[in-house]
Amino acid sequence: MKVCIVGGGAAGMAAAITAAQRGHQVVLLERQARVGRKLLSTGNGRCNLTNLHADGSTVPYHGEDPAFARDILARPELNVASTLSWFASLGLRTVAEDGGRFYPWSNMAGSVVDVLRFALDRCGVTVRTSCTVTGVRARGSAFSIMTEDGDLFADAVILAAGGAAGAKVGGVMDGYRIAKGLGHHRTALFPAIVQLRTDPTWPRSLKGVKAQADVAILRRGEVLARRCGEILFTEYGVSGPAVFDVSRAASLGGDGLVCRLDLLPGQDEAVTFADLAQRRERMAPQESQLLLTGLLHPRLGQTVCRAAGFTTRPAGELSDDDLLQIAQRLHRFDLPVLGVCGFDQAQVTAGGLRTDEFDPQTLESRIVPGFYACGEVLDVDGDCGGFNLQWAWSSGRLAGELLSNGEG
Repeated sequence: MKVCIVGGGAAGMAAAITAAQRGHQVVLLERQARVGRKLLSTGNGRCNLTNLHADGSTVPYHGEDPAFARDILARPELNVASTLSWFASLGLRTVAEDGGRFYPWSNMAGSVVDVLRFALDRCGVTVRTSCTVTGVRARGSAFSIMTEDGDLFADAVILAAGGAAGAKVGGVMDGYRIAKGLGHHRTALFPAIVQLRTDPTWPRSLKGVKAQADVAILRRGEVLARRCGEILFTEYGVSGPAVFDVSRAASLGGDGLVCRLDLLPGQDEAVTFADLAQRRERMAPQESQLLLTGLLHPRLGQTVCRAAGFTTRPAGELSDDDLLQIAQRLHRFDLPVLGVCGFDQAQVTAGGLRTDEFDPQTLESRIVPGFYACGEVLDVDGDCGGFNLQWAWSSGRLAGELLSNGEG
């Protein structure tokens, strides 16, 4: 069978290798100059390729139907253990780190791309880079794939064109347009795993400062999302892994949102007050804005005190009510949310092709037999930490397993 795969990212390469190993004649079309470019930027260049908890049961995947992804990821032949074995068979050695994250032993994303490239070559996949697909048409039981360099023909097409996120490393709208031309529909698209834009008054003075915090997105007091972990202050707001995980809620939550930072996560406010009282005695002659020295990053500690209204006044003159205000700021450092950064800076697209139009057993279209979709182009997105790449590997391998009307 002749199979054309549109998109040479994580899902597309996984699909191509699987299909070729099943004996199919496979051509992989990638619009960029090389395959796997987006992979090179993941995990800060280290490629967090999966997560121990990415079976979908403990960490939610998102979309109109989250069970669509969870059921696929729970299959023994597509779960995390299977994925790690698959990569081992390609020659990649991996290592687990905190939070269940898996990285290549080499600590280089290039190692992941290289083993995939070599596997494509060994399996006889024809890879055409710098090849933009402009459309796909069903012609009876076959397909015509239109490119800027001419038309191709195939018995089956797997759409793995990715989402709109990360335009600098390949994010485009092409996949949605191709699917629309075949009668498919998509949900609304939003940036996810992305930085928050907040009132810059305090973040601007903290640019570059990292901290551990409990991060919550609130709307009129209601908590929409919460995560605990590392945050990074930026000129325009906040970033970091914990922020990335709540950014989806900020993207979809509407107006009037607040990002609440608890800078002493897990500590009772009464304990914080008692600590501040001891600091008041110990640092009586120092300026009140220095009260948190040794507790937080110096700039962050001073900013919290300034936000509470205390700067040059001697610490020893602070009243219990003053200490209470500082304690409240430590546990509720609120930043009004102005929005999220755009798709250019987002790591993942929330939303995508409607999953109810694809068979979860094969990822074949319910509208056009022989047409498949996998990876980020579908309405599936996961949290930060390797979950989205696990979806790419699993869905790509699934699409490559059954390529024609349920044929196995």
